[in-house]
Amino acid sequence: MRKYLILLKAELRNLYFSPATYIAAFLFVILMGLLFQYAVNTFVQSTQEVPPWVLFFQASFWVPVCFMVPLLTMRSLAEEKKLGTLESILSTPVSPGQLVGAKFTAAYLFYILLWAFTLGFNALLYQMAPSENLWESGPIIGGILFTLFSGLFFVSLGVLTSALTRSQLVAGIFSFTFLFLIIFGTWFLARLPMTGVDLEGNLLTVIEYVNIFQHAEDFGQGVIDSRPLVLYASGALLFLSLSILAVESKFWRA
Repeated sequence: MRKYLILLKAELRNLYFSPATYIAAFLFVILMGLLFQYAVNTFVQSTQEVPPWVLFFQASFWVPVCFMVPLLTMRSLAEEKKLGTLESILSTPVSPGQLVGAKFTAAYLFYILLWAFTLGFNALLYQMAPSENLWESGPIIGGILFTLFSGLFFVSLGVLTSALTRSQLVAGIFSFTFLFLIIFGTWFLARLPMTGVDLEGNLLTVIEYVNIFQHAEDFGQGVIDSRPLVLYASGALLFLSLSILAVESKFWRA
């Protein structure tokens, strides 16, 4: 545990003291602020009963996933391979699991921190419209749970793509591509006509189970289902296990 914490501290130092990190965070806040303003304007100009922060969450959750996760994870293991420091680290009393865990935890914490910045938008909205109807506890808890658990899944996938290559650019492209396909691919499949397809009911059940946009909508409305949470947690464990295997195979080949 002590070795893991030492690695985590080093990763956090590299991440939080990098100018590129703060540039990316600044651009993220600006973009999410514009999206939040659009959600508020949509709420004001229409008769929707859904609070603007729920509209913002459901419509824009994929932005930090597809763009920030690759930026946060693409250098995690790919850079170690490129610089040749991976073998040096693993030749010390540090296990591949501790190394992968530290890389993952640092990126995950910063991912959650980025989402925490968006709470400032909600705080401003609450000051302007402190109506209790806009701030029900169910959607708030649901949104937090979705962000925490889905973040495990997305960030671990980013770490896996970084473990499979020595190029940061390739890792970032792979991460963006896989995340985009998973998020929008399941959304597209959920809208395909299934008439005449064998096992239609079972197929629709599977698609609804993995439809991330549907998960965001349900949790944003306060409908908390444990099945997506189990899906995200088990997927994260799978991706991290594959990352450890990739690091181990690289070590033994060396």
